[in-house]
Amino acid sequence: MTVGIVGLGLIGGSLAKAYKSAGHEVLAYDTDTGISEFAVMSGDIDGLLELDSDSDSKKEQWAVDLILIALYPSAAISFLESHAGSIKSDTVVIDCCGTKKSVCESGFSLAGKHGFTFVGGHPMAGKEQSGFKHSSPELFKGACMIVVPPCDKVNDIVFFNKIKDLLEPAKFGRMTVTTADKHDEMIAFTSQLAHLVSNAFVKSPTVLSHKGFSAGSYKDLTRVAWLNESMWAELFLENKQCLLSELDTFIKALNEYKDALEAEDSDKLKGLLYEGKMLKEKVDRQ
Repeated sequence: MTVGIVGLGLIGGSLAKAYKSAGHEVLAYDTDTGISEFAVMSGDIDGLLELDSDSDSKKEQWAVDLILIALYPSAAISFLESHAGSIKSDTVVIDCCGTKKSVCESGFSLAGKHGFTFVGGHPMAGKEQSGFKHSSPELFKGACMIVVPPCDKVNDIVFFNKIKDLLEPAKFGRMTVTTADKHDEMIAFTSQLAHLVSNAFVKSPTVLSHKGFSAGSYKDLTRVAWLNESMWAELFLENKQCLLSELDTFIKALNEYKDALEAEDSDKLKGLLYEGKMLKEKVDRQ
């Protein structure tokens, strides 16, 4: 098949390399022409995805079977609004944004107007480093791909088999099907809160002298403090209400530990620690 990749950062670059490695033709576009030209010269893509400035143009439609949009949410929406007219009716478009509500609302609406198929997506894989130079064809191997289908396809087995086939070159381990609202609610806890807490944790002045005193727990907790601040700020604000709800819950829990310490209440502290341990054990058994 022929695949169009929009955005050649870590995610888009890794998708391009995965599909190219699997023997498919890959065309790509990035606002940084230096990156897209390098990708052609390095053999990671076959050519450039030519953009038509006329959003209503039907004359220069892309000869691609699948378009994967690996941009920030606002940029993904802008791209779709500007270029929906260049997408053929038999093309499947899947975005890879970290939030889904606004992107899916726009994608489903434009797909209905122009006749192509839009599917919300979020590959649950990444690295601390960003950019094409850190991309890898194996980034998604065994990872989960979250999929938000159109409402009329929720129970369509044939449709989901097609999506699985289209995504097969990325080597995802499983596919989770959900709604845009549920995705954003869950991701606020499993991803966004984790990045925010990690980033805040390293702001202790003690961090400057941690060497020789830190091991696995420090590394685990601080790994994602090294992040792309532009991308995560947009994702946090895009999902503001869900993230604030998780923050309130987390801050309340921290205050319970703080109160027990200040009161030197050993029984209370042990109870809180035991409760957290049991919850983790329950989750790990699922």
